[in-house]
Amino acid sequence: MVLQKGRADGPQVRQMRIAECLVGDETGLIIFTARNDQVDLMKEGSTVILRNAKIDMFKGSMRLAVDKWGRVEVTEPADFTVKEDNNLSLIEYELVNVVEE
Repeated sequence: MVLQKGRADGPQVRQMRIAECLVGDETGLIIFTARNDQVDLMKEGSTVILRNAKIDMFKGSMRLAVDKWGRVEVTEPADFTVKEDNNLSLIEYELVNVVEE
């Protein structure tokens, strides 16, 4: 699903498209948050290379993202089997503050 989001915090109102895509490789799965032009590249069953991707925390779970310093590239189909039983976005994390005395 593609979400159209607008920001009215400045002189120009910007429209942003956001889609959450489940991506995976031979080590596991994770939710990738595609933004703007990246949304058009993400098609079910396609193979993509995510360069300089990073992990963002969203409501206690991990999301993969590619910002302006990274790149999303569509490539030839890969020859591996996705490990579907290891979805890293389903693991919930909690920030714990450690006080040293």
